[in-house]
Amino acid sequence: MGVVTDGTSKYQGCIDECNQCAQACVECMNLCLNEPDAAERKKCISKLQECACICKVAVSFMTMDSRHAADLCKLCALICEECGQECEMFQDDHCIKCAEVCDKCANDCQSI
Repeated sequence: MGVVTDGTSKYQGCIDECNQCAQACVECMNLCLNEPDAAERKKCISKLQECACICKVAVSFMTMDSRHAADLCKLCALICEECGQECEMFQDDHCIKCAEVCDKCANDCQSI
């Protein structure tokens, strides 16, 4: 159920997953920037930023019930999958948890 309407109920699970994924990516990115091997994480940090951004935009499109919401969610799923794969390359807890959140978000976005 939406915040003020039921009009976006069909997207609510994915909206919640995308919001959580965006938050996880920003948190993970901040932690990666402070890791001693931050220079080796450049690609991962970039992908985390992309993933957080696309998740936020996907939430907006779903909340507006845009006719392009499904198209954007497919792109979001792809970027979430890529981000999860990048995070899996690092074995610290925050990257492992973020990869799990990204994979779950990708699955939800793929089903839109």
